[in-house]
Amino acid sequence: MSDRALLSVEDLAVSFNTPDGEVKAVNGVTFAVDRGDIFAIVGESGSGKSVTAMSILGLLPTAEIKSGRILWQGENLLAAPDSRMREVRGGEIAMIFQDPLTALNPVHTVGRQIGEMVRVHQDMNKKQALAHAVEMLDLVGIPQPDRRVNMYPHEFSGGMRQRAMIAMAIACRPALLIADEPTTALDVTVQAQVLEVLISIKDEIDSAIMLITHDLGVVAGIANKIMVMYAGASVETGDVDQVFDQSAHPYTIGLLNSVPSVDGSEEELTPIGGQPPSMINLPTGCPFHPRCRFMKAGGLCDSVNPPLIEIGSVGHRAACHYADEVATIRLAERS
Repeated sequence: MSDRALLSVEDLAVSFNTPDGEVKAVNGVTFAVDRGDIFAIVGESGSGKSVTAMSILGLLPTAEIKSGRILWQGENLLAAPDSRMREVRGGEIAMIFQDPLTALNPVHTVGRQIGEMVRVHQDMNKKQALAHAVEMLDLVGIPQPDRRVNMYPHEFSGGMRQRAMIAMAIACRPALLIADEPTTALDVTVQAQVLEVLISIKDEIDSAIMLITHDLGVVAGIANKIMVMYAGASVETGDVDQVFDQSAHPYTIGLLNSVPSVDGSEEELTPIGGQPPSMINLPTGCPFHPRCRFMKAGGLCDSVNPPLIEIGSVGHRAACHYADEVATIRLAERS
């Protein structure tokens, strides 16, 4: 863990008990988020991205933490009492949820909801909290904030509801913003506006952002670090440029090959074959091996689950038995 680390997650494993068996949602994930970072977590639906994020804030009451530590500025949140977690949620770490229409209470005005959030963590009366809510709405670029503050969520457009969620999240100037698919279901123009707001707010309040997304274009545009997840595990981590340009895990390569080019070329997309594994019955060995074009029969792929190992540049790690070979082939394909 670096001296700048705000958040350090170590060997986190999270499971859910269901009638069909134990769902191993997160399997031994380790990462750190430093001050000033925009740290992206990417992967297919069901890869464990949101479960990892919600575990940080203790928002999964039915989950069982099987192992690990979640260190917030050195304090293990998994051992913190409920009273301390109430201080952390919203005050020190805030989350922007995927669907603002369901995350916002439909029977209260947007201003009241932001104001109540502030009053939980700061010594303000109702009038002061409402004035602060107007400031926050103005900060995220909502027009006529003094009027909008008294409107209900259904009176906002999709993009404005997302901005309102951001305003609520930043109201107490948290050190870390967790943004779970913040641009889902928004058109391209509004997506760009929301991302610009996130970046400007990060700089304004000197925070870090954990960005959960499946959109690699967004990651390439704003993030500086990335963790690729598959079947609840981290399969590749590093600086965004390292992971995109020197990909060393077949799953990362598959994700990149399935994204349309932004340069207008008509290069054929290559989807990842097969389906993600059952999180109740994970394959033996590497969980990706049934879908992997680099899989070697009779080798280690189907018998030994590979650890994250450093590849080339410092800080770049991949969980593949043949990571060096995969990276070499990837570079040759790109040249």
